[in-house]
Amino acid sequence: MQQLPVNDVMLILERGGAVCLAERQGTGYADGMLNLPSGKLDRGEDVFDAVRREAWEEIGVRIERDALRIVHVMHFRNPEGEPRIGWFFAARHWQGEPRNVEPHKCAGLSWHASDQLPYSTVPYNALGIAHYLKGEPFSVHGW
Repeated sequence: MQQLPVNDVMLILERGGAVCLAERQGTGYADGMLNLPSGKLDRGEDVFDAVRREAWEEIGVRIERDALRIVHVMHFRNPEGEPRIGWFFAARHWQGEPRNVEPHKCAGLSWHASDQLPYSTVPYNALGIAHYLKGEPFSVHGW
């Protein structure tokens, strides 16, 4: 039986050519690596509601729905073989200063040049950012 994909939402916050990344810790997956503020859809949410919720829960910023735009969608199969659909959003503006609201899951936030991401960036996120920078709306990886 074919496994249905998980829907992930990722938030690209840019400031002066740099993107905000969070260092994962204590999650059991990719700990020590950098990723975009992100998460999975909760039951009954659409992707816009999910990314807005994750932005508040993870980095303490409020984003109005009309300030968001979908910049890339990726059909991805991770190294464990699990299918995922990644919805990458860019925010035109937001309210509040990004901060680490989940210290039990995140070692801290940092800003990195979006075109020169650290090697420790989660590959799924790095691919989405690269496609975004190229203006490519859709990609397939890992199949």
